[in-house]
Amino acid sequence: MKVNLGVLSLFVALVGLSSFIFLVVAIATDFWYIIDASKLETSRNGTDALSSHSGLWRTCRVRNECYPLINPFWHENANITDSHRQLLYMHGTFVILMPLSLILMIFGGMTGFISILARAYLLLLMTGLLFLFGALVTLTGISVYIAYSAAAFEEAVCLLRSKDLLVEIDIRFGWSLALVWISFVAEVLTGAVFLLAARVVDLKQRREQAL
Repeated sequence: MKVNLGVLSLFVALVGLSSFIFLVVAIATDFWYIIDASKLETSRNGTDALSSHSGLWRTCRVRNECYPLINPFWHENANITDSHRQLLYMHGTFVILMPLSLILMIFGGMTGFISILARAYLLLLMTGLLFLFGALVTLTGISVYIAYSAAAFEEAVCLLRSKDLLVEIDIRFGWSLALVWISFVAEVLTGAVFLLAARVVDLKQRREQAL
């Protein structure tokens, strides 16, 4: 089956742009982790707003203002426990990885635009590998965030010293994290299509040399 390079170029542009937009929206929003304590609020006659939703940078309480999370890069001299220090290390890791993936996509977009115009095999190949590496960075960031959330939950349970309250609290990942997963899939697809485009250009150049 003959693959049209023009169709591949249009497809990779749409998918790559979608991946970038999804990741930007996910990083900028605060619905990565949602704590729904509406049942507990009802049992307490709604005197306190206990429900919240969190992003990479801050936590927001329902009906109240948002406040920033602890800076994960300024805790070396802080008087905190080892478990809290570990949480801050994990927080600092995914706070770095997510924007790094965004930066890699920007560079990939620039090299991809040039490589498509120039029909350059090596540049197309490099762009495909760059997007796949960016997808690996995104996946690592997602994995660290999920592990961080699990560790933070365990720490909260230890502080409460009781699991009775957890029955009335619904804790789940939010739509911001879902957008990151979509961005990751689109990023992998973008890298794969660039590699396919490189293969198409390589075969075309070999046929032209053989004539």
